Amino acid sequence: MTVGDLVDLLSACDRSAAVRLAMSPFFPMEQRLTQVVQADDRGRPVVYLAEGPDPSSQLGPLPPEVAVLLTWQGPVQAPPRRARRSARRADGH
Repeated sequence: MTVGDLVDLLSACDRSAAVRLAMSPFFPMEQRLTQVVQADDRGRPVVYLAEGPDPSSQLGPLPPEVAVLLTWQGPVQAPPRRARRSARRADGH
């Protein structure tokens, strides 16, 4: 993805929306974006989006509906409810 691709994607978003990074598909976490830097990588410009050094930059687990939208996990439905069995006492009651 290029900066132009990112700008095109972001142009369709609400300009007042918060920006978050979704990290680690196998243990999805949500991070606060605090830094954007441009560097040179073997003669090519690269832009890095990063979380800050503040421990509060990691917000916690990614909301499950976002992980589904990212196709990092499938929709999960609760298993059907079964009737509960009652425990029997040792005296048979």
